[in-house]
Amino acid sequence: MFKKLITATIAIFSTMLLLTGCGEAKKENQLTVGVAAGPYGDMFKQAIAPGLEKKGYKIEIREFSDYVQPNLALANKDIDINLFQHLSYLENFKQARNLDILAVGFVPTAGAGIFSNKITDFSQLKKGDQVTISNDVTNEARALRILQAAGLIKLDPAVDKNNLTPKNIIENPYELEIVPIEAPQTPRSLDNVVLSVVNGNYAIGAGLDLSKALYTEVLDKDHKNVIAIRTESKDTLGKDIIDVLKSDEYLQVIEDKNGIFYTFQKPDYQLF
Repeated sequence: MFKKLITATIAIFSTMLLLTGCGEAKKENQLTVGVAAGPYGDMFKQAIAPGLEKKGYKIEIREFSDYVQPNLALANKDIDINLFQHLSYLENFKQARNLDILAVGFVPTAGAGIFSNKITDFSQLKKGDQVTISNDVTNEARALRILQAAGLIKLDPAVDKNNLTPKNIIENPYELEIVPIEAPQTPRSLDNVVLSVVNGNYAIGAGLDLSKALYTEVLDKDHKNVIAIRTESKDTLGKDIIDVLKSDEYLQVIEDKNGIFYTFQKPDYQLF
């Protein structure tokens, strides 16, 4: 009787271990992907998720309302991947917060643009008109460079291009009032200001027509968007993501002339 009891106990314990193991395996194959408002959640769902699902992953998309939480959530293991930011923002953010995360690959990116609900040409600007820009360090500097490229201001060439602020404007012929605000608020500010520099994802999320921008930036490498993961996942999940980015199925979605991603500025380089 005692031997039977021991045998039964061992059998139950073994079954519990097997069930636990199965649960852990299932959990390891579940990926939570962080995105911000805009097109990159759709890009992940349509172009990247199918390839990862073929590799056995189950995908959940979680949308964040700002540019801060997706990286913190990634580092804290609340999510496994994020896709919302350009390389410069990621590098600055992770260094400032000492986060062990990295970019694994670039994706096609919608450039920022200068939009207006009040004028159709810069010649219609009046002295003192307000212009909203993003207030985080990297996108503030980026927006100022865009305003300079559009011929609206001139910046101090002695200042590092990544650390520019409105204080570094040395010529401002229209005496524009530059107003830094939270990035998601830039498209919403268009009813109250004359111009706004809006990042591509927020422009699309707000229903703005990118072709109607008064000026569209030409993206350099630092400002094309990246897929980010934890460094510890580089040789596992990272390799699987790379496989998907190299696949014909991914390119078919990205290059579909009837889709929104076809007009995005495509990277001619990758991190892997």
